[in-house]
Amino acid sequence: GFQFEIIPANIEEETAFRNVDPSEHVCDLAMQKAEFIAKHRSEPAIILGSDTIVLLKGEILNKPVDKKDAVRMLKKLSGKTHVVYTGIALVEVPGNRSVSTCQRTNVKFRKLSEEEIIAYVATGSPMDKAGAYGIQDDFGAIFIENIEGCYYNIVGLPLELLYTTLKKFIRN
Repeated sequence: GFQFEIIPANIEEETAFRNVDPSEHVCDLAMQKAEFIAKHRSEPAIILGSDTIVLLKGEILNKPVDKKDAVRMLKKLSGKTHVVYTGIALVEVPGNRSVSTCQRTNVKFRKLSEEEIIAYVATGSPMDKAGAYGIQDDFGAIFIENIEGCYYNIVGLPLELLYTTLKKFIRN
């Protein structure tokens, strides 16, 4: 029964990081995105903002800046376990009632060959994804040895968390 409209939020994500807990970081960015859209909205709506990051040994791997950066990230992830965090935020218009929360998922990559990494980067797919991979991609799917947590969180929108948060938000 929902009607959706996708509206990009023009916020500067890179400068928004303030050395806080990754959960707080993604919740803050998700809220900034939702509030940005809410400011420009006049008709009643519930605005959803989200943000996903990949964290490897304390380093945030955002979207790669170029193909060389994508190769660098995938080499770092190869054979290691990293954590994917996705924050979601809901803002009600009018009223400015809001809530945010996040999901965490552990992802273990198998050891990748140089050829696999280069072939995947050549598809262009990693260029718009945190950590330079998408689990939903053909290549991205076969890089992953194991996950602990929500698959949809790795895709970028933890559906169960969104559903339960939205359900509670609407009832309050």
